[in-house]
Amino acid sequence: MYIPPSHPRRESLLIRERLVEGFKRGYVVPEGLIAHGRGECFDYLIGEETREFARKAVRAAAAALLLAKHPVISVNGNTAALVAEHVVRLAEEVPAKIEVNLFYRTREREELIASVLREAGAREVLGVGDDASATIPELFSERRRVSPRGILVADVILVPLEDGDRTEALRRMGKTVIAVDLNPLSRTARAASITIVDNIVRAMPALVEEVRELKKRPKNELQAILGSYDNNQVLAEALDFIKTRLAEIARSMRGASH
Repeated sequence: MYIPPSHPRRESLLIRERLVEGFKRGYVVPEGLIAHGRGECFDYLIGEETREFARKAVRAAAAALLLAKHPVISVNGNTAALVAEHVVRLAEEVPAKIEVNLFYRTREREELIASVLREAGAREVLGVGDDASATIPELFSERRRVSPRGILVADVILVPLEDGDRTEALRRMGKTVIAVDLNPLSRTARAASITIVDNIVRAMPALVEEVRELKKRPKNELQAILGSYDNNQVLAEALDFIKTRLAEIARSMRGASH
C-alpha cells in the first residue's frame, strides 16, 4: 500500500501495514492486531513521543541487561513484525539469547517467527518446537512452554508486548522482568520490574543505543543506575504526564471555542 510522505499519519499507517503483512504471512494473530490498536490509543495520550519516564526505564533496562548472567529477549508475533532487526541488534550488543514465546502457539507460528528473526540476522532462536520443553510453574496457557536453555534459566527477561500472567509468574520465579507497554495501568506494566511506557518501535532502538553507551561504564555505575530505579514511581510519572497533557489539551480547546 502506497502512503504519501505528506500524510499526517504516515508512520502510524506504516506500522499497521507491517502488522497486516505479518498477519497475512501467518505469524501475527488477529488478537495481536487488536492489542496494537489498544496500545496505539495510549500512544496518542503520551503524544507519540518518547518521554522522560520512558528514558529512565530504558536506562535501567539497559543496566539490568548488561548486569545479567543469563539475559533473554522474548519475542511474539507483533514484536517480530515491528522490531525484528532491533531485537537482533540488542541481542548482539548485550549479548542475550532470543526466544520465541507465544500465547496463541502453533508450530507453524514458531517457525515463521524464527524465520523472520533469522532474516534479520539472528544466528540462534530458542523456544521453537521441541526446544520449548520446559514449563513455567503456576502458568497454564501455552506461554508456560519455554526453552530450558533460555527463559527457564534466565535471570533477566525482556518481554516486549507481553501479557500479565506470564510477567507475574516470572516474577514469582525471582526473575527480573523488563516490559515494553504503552498502557501504564496494565497488569504487565504494574507487575514488571522495569516498564518502558513507550511504543516498541521507539523503545527498542533507544534500548540498543543505551546498551551501547552503558557498556563503556564500570559495573558499579550500572548497579547504581539499577538500584536507584523505582518502577512504581515511573508509572506514576507516566500517569501524571497523561493527566496533565489531557488537561492542557482540554483547556486549549475551551479557549479556542471562545
